[in-house]
Amino acid sequence: MNTTEEVATKLVDYCRKGEWMKAVDDLYGKDIVSVEAHAMENMPAEMRGIDQVRGKTDWWEKNMEVHSAKVGGPFVAGDTFVVQFDVDVTEKASKKRMQMSEVGIYKVKDGKVTHEQFLPLAEKK
Repeated sequence: MNTTEEVATKLVDYCRKGEWMKAVDDLYGKDIVSVEAHAMENMPAEMRGIDQVRGKTDWWEKNMEVHSAKVGGPFVAGDTFVVQFDVDVTEKASKKRMQMSEVGIYKVKDGKVTHEQFLPLAEKK
């Protein structure tokens, strides 16, 4: 059985290598709930189940060119861990380059990620 810390460390390792789908396949439970801050094109903010999350991950890999991804953490307590992501990406269709910062808050049960929620860095006013 993987501890929360082991799952967190593996997830960070996969993300640092850009192996987003491998993280999902290896570490996520089949009933995973994934919550983004906002709905995106053709995608609700909340996704349920491993197939929907695989679909979202596949969309990300097909539509975004990742120039760099800085992955901070994991920060771990109990069944929860947090990872900070700073990514520099270009949306392939529009050629729009963006820098995004967010944290992912993850819950682990029985050695698998069962819930993830992403919170973007507040816009500077």
